[in-house]
Amino acid sequence: MEKKQPTRASQAKKSDSTKVEAQSKTVAPKERPKVWTPPSYLDTPNAPNGYRHRWVRTEILGFVDTKNIQGRLRSGYELVRSDEYPEEDFPTIADGKYAGVIGHGGLVLTRVPEEIAQQRTEYYARQAQDQQAAIDADLAKEQHKSMPINVDRDTRVTFGGSKKS
Repeated sequence: MEKKQPTRASQAKKSDSTKVEAQSKTVAPKERPKVWTPPSYLDTPNAPNGYRHRWVRTEILGFVDTKNIQGRLRSGYELVRSDEYPEEDFPTIADGKYAGVIGHGGLVLTRVPEEIAQQRTEYYARQAQDQQAAIDADLAKEQHKSMPINVDRDTRVTFGGSKKS
């Protein structure tokens, strides 16, 4: 009596006919839980290419701050109107001088060209450098050769423990 045992070759043929279906199409990935964040009163639309959006104060403690807003407008800022973004709902000033402008709580949204913003940043960095140089010159003028003033502007960040140089 002869028993026929299935060979590996015959098992391979059987497994070819009963392939396992991929379950990646039927199994949905787990969704991450949504994280609550406090609402922002100063949501802004994305600025067009080449521009930056900035909030500018128009009033403080109920008093109009004309100097602030007019200074910004003279230096290249322009007001952002809500009708420029019809598909989105941003808080808009309803009446008065800034009617139709995106604003909230004494602030209005403005935009400034990127090159003007960069020039402004560089200008104020130069101002700060000039002021620091003037302070250093005054210190050098006031110091006595027997008691020199050492100006050390190196910074170190340490987290606990002793300082190691």
